[in-house]
Amino acid sequence: MVKLNTIYTRTGDDGSTGLVRGPRRTKHDLRVEAYGTLEEANAFIGQARLTSSSRPRIDAVLSRVQNDLFDLGSDLATPGADAPDAQYPSLRIRPVQTLWLEQQIDQFNASLQPLTSFILPGGTTLSVSLHLARTVTRRAERLVAALVEAEPDTSPETLRYLNRLSDLLFVLGRVANDNGAGDVLWVPGNYGDVEKG
Repeated sequence: MVKLNTIYTRTGDDGSTGLVRGPRRTKHDLRVEAYGTLEEANAFIGQARLTSSSRPRIDAVLSRVQNDLFDLGSDLATPGADAPDAQYPSLRIRPVQTLWLEQQIDQFNASLQPLTSFILPGGTTLSVSLHLARTVTRRAERLVAALVEAEPDTSPETLRYLNRLSDLLFVLGRVANDNGAGDVLWVPGNYGDVEKG
């Protein structure tokens, strides 16, 4: 159980932060940037949940995802392998969590019509909120991809999970738009109004 009595410690006043193990890192370190962006994505999912109560199935999925993102953040904040004599194994994102995302994508996507165009973030408030969460998740994914390249001991499952999560958020955004009927479609090269103006 996590217990936080003191909120400020002053230890980060020099621009550094502590990980679960290893030397302190600068607050702009790639690893810190990656799990910080996960926190941002989690906040956007929390914001989406403000309008998901009328969609209990979506809300339940988002609730689980928020908890998974804390697992993923812990994974990223714990570089390196556990010591052979470690009393407790480090919390890591597991393939079963990524598999669960895939199952959700398949279930929700089954009710959607195939796309005939790219879609724009729009439609319902919930759909737009999910697209915002998706774009921040994609940014986190890009940072984790760079981290995996820079620090190869980073779990590749972190990257797989984020890739699937962004796909799930896209699908849920369509579900929130009346199963895609309310999607706002991209109209390429639509300059008619500009030329008239």
